[in-house]
Amino acid sequence: MRPTLFALRRSIAAGALLAFACGYAHADATLDKIKQRGKVAIGVLVNGGPFGSIDPSTQKLTGWNPELARALAKGLGVEADLVQVQTATRVQFLQAGKVDLLIASMELNPERAEILGYAPTPFYRVGGTAAVRKDSGISKWEDLRGKPVCVSQGSSFAKPLANDYGAQVQGYKSSSDSLLALKGGNCVAAVHDSTLIQPLLRGNPEWAQYAAPFATEILPAPSVVWTRKGETDTIAAVDKVVQEWHRSGWLIGTEKNVGIEPPNPLLPELQARFKTAVR
Repeated sequence: MRPTLFALRRSIAAGALLAFACGYAHADATLDKIKQRGKVAIGVLVNGGPFGSIDPSTQKLTGWNPELARALAKGLGVEADLVQVQTATRVQFLQAGKVDLLIASMELNPERAEILGYAPTPFYRVGGTAAVRKDSGISKWEDLRGKPVCVSQGSSFAKPLANDYGAQVQGYKSSSDSLLALKGGNCVAAVHDSTLIQPLLRGNPEWAQYAAPFATEILPAPSVVWTRKGETDTIAAVDKVVQEWHRSGWLIGTEKNVGIEPPNPLLPELQARFKTAVR
């Protein structure tokens, strides 16, 4: 029995070593490819406003998400290849290898963390808010019970809207489609990141009849850079860049430069933390 037991133990050890080696190779694969080609493909969501727009004269992507993507590529020592993604398909783009990373208004939640990897240091904090007609009589989340509410397909707000507030959730391909549905009277509210809704309604004559009156945000959560699951080396490299953004104050400066208002309170908190942290 001893030789058999020894052989079994040796086989298990060899299998574990092989699994570790395969996992390590997988973890290195994306970062190695990025370094080899000298370019990183980053999926960005561009919905208009300061968080992401297209300059009509140059067709260049501008705003918060594109600026972060370019700075991330620079921090990794490579060129940036910005790829526009949609809310409904951004996860598939990452999982299918069409992009290496995502900076696409995707906040951290348990469901996403189950299927994707991410750099643990957040670069922002965002919750959802609702755009409603000023004459709708709707002023709080509870007022949405039994009423049709528009969201983007794949939105993390869909579940709490239905389960916690009893809304009749309608998913649309993009936030633009959702907002058009609101204007067309197909729903009483369109719920999206506050970073999309607030700039849209602020001083925009096309939306003069609409407001975001809710005092609280739904599902406030940290915004992170997303990777594929298990890419530990890529995650470590990205996280190092994000921490330096906080340490140097670059994120606070960029937020101001692209015209985001009001300033996000998370950014000075994290700058203070990382300025005093031991490297």
